[in-house]
Amino acid sequence: MNEVYRVPVLEGDRICADAALSLTALAFRIPVEEMTRRERIRLRACRARWSAMYLAHVSFGWPLERVAHAFGLNRATASTACRWAEDERDRADYDHLMEGLELALKRLLDLPRVDLAPEIVKGYR
Repeated sequence: MNEVYRVPVLEGDRICADAALSLTALAFRIPVEEMTRRERIRLRACRARWSAMYLAHVSFGWPLERVAHAFGLNRATASTACRWAEDERDRADYDHLMEGLELALKRLLDLPRVDLAPEIVKGYR
């Protein structure tokens, strides 16, 4: 039996993790696809993914296990990622970038939700 065990993840958690990945990918100029590959990735992409995991951890207040599950990884990886990112925050440039990403992510999630399929208006579908 070679099936990979996957913990069920709430759709909302996956969407939030995707938002953190997308913002981080934009900030570091690394495609999300490169950051989320299952095979070995280059160091820049790995550190960008770790930054996204840390961003989710601090922005959403998620425990490491929830971060790991939302990103499809294990808790040890999430712990390593957050420990590395926390150490990197000693660098002024990285700290400034992460502060901006945290603010952007929080503002994005504070926006009102808009129904893309409101009730059918008479005469329209």
